[in-house]
Amino acid sequence: MNIKIVVLLLLLSSTFSYMPLVKAIDDHNNHADEAMATSDDDHQEEVIYLTSEQMKMAGIVVKSIPLQEVTSTINALGEVDFNRYKTISITPRITAQLIQRHVVLGEKVRKGQVIATLSSVEMANAQGQVLVTDQEWKRVKKLGRKIVSERRYIETQINWELALAKVKAYGMTQSEIDRLIKSTNFSRANGRFDLVASMEGTILKEDYIVGQQIEQGQELNLITDESSLWVIVNVSPLIASQISEGNSATVKWNNKVFSAKVSQIIHSLDEVTRTSRIRLSVENNNDVLHAGLFVNTQIETSDPKKPTIALVLPESAVIRSADGDWKIFVQQGEQGKFNSIEVNVLETRNGEVIIDGLKSGLSVVIEGAFFVQSEIAKNSFSIHNH
Repeated sequence: MNIKIVVLLLLLSSTFSYMPLVKAIDDHNNHADEAMATSDDDHQEEVIYLTSEQMKMAGIVVKSIPLQEVTSTINALGEVDFNRYKTISITPRITAQLIQRHVVLGEKVRKGQVIATLSSVEMANAQGQVLVTDQEWKRVKKLGRKIVSERRYIETQINWELALAKVKAYGMTQSEIDRLIKSTNFSRANGRFDLVASMEGTILKEDYIVGQQIEQGQELNLITDESSLWVIVNVSPLIASQISEGNSATVKWNNKVFSAKVSQIIHSLDEVTRTSRIRLSVENNNDVLHAGLFVNTQIETSDPKKPTIALVLPESAVIRSADGDWKIFVQQGEQGKFNSIEVNVLETRNGEVIIDGLKSGLSVVIEGAFFVQSEIAKNSFSIHNH
């Protein structure tokens, strides 16, 4: 074979074997360029332009949000208890029989209102002694010191005052004593006396039936002023050490929120749970809360004198991004232009979100953020498809 033909054949075969390699390299470079373009699209700033009609249709509300002082809080379950400083127990001071009730459980009573009527032999003897000493004291006073000896005058007065003190100690009110003394009917010394409310409040407890013998010191009724209640919260000693008396708090029950204050941090731990007890004082003017209810509480733990400065937004303004981070939408420059900003959520409470690390005065979408997010997602989807 001619040597020229052999050389030509060798050159042609080497060219054909090289072409697939070049094509493979070109294909690889093209795919790399596409991947880089896709990566750049994924990390580009999320910006969307909305018309005024779109914003109106979606109910988008934009508001300039200033920085403000916020405090750290903890959430804990609490139990409502009656205010023991505004609660009294109705008990007889002597053994007696209950002969009439005047109130029922749950009734609101006024100060001085009769709760129950009792009768006692001891009281009858004491009432009789009041009548006898009263008559004697009136006679001695009428005679005067010039006729009656000084000793008899003083002894008669003391006996009368002791008799009065005895019936008072047994449970008679001053008005009952006055009626007894003024009456000419000595049969009024029958041992009857009334137990009365010494404060205005609500009957929370009733533990007796008519005709029952009531022992000395036995609690018949419990009366409390429910306009002010306590909430007892159990927290770990470490958390309790971050709370100070006077810190603000809120109590939430049945979608109603009540303002409260930390009135006491009880120093002894609960013997069973080994937790610290925090006592909150809460005003209950609308008579919504009652002893025994379990409620949600939120208590300030930071120093009110050194508050954190942050943005406070409604929960509707903050949404989750695809990677799980929190973000908000901010209006940039012209109306209808929005971009997203990842944010650090410090705390969520009472329908509000506390965010730090942002400047004051940002124009934030506080309503309609989900629509903005949807439009950004649709816009991104369209770009990737093209």
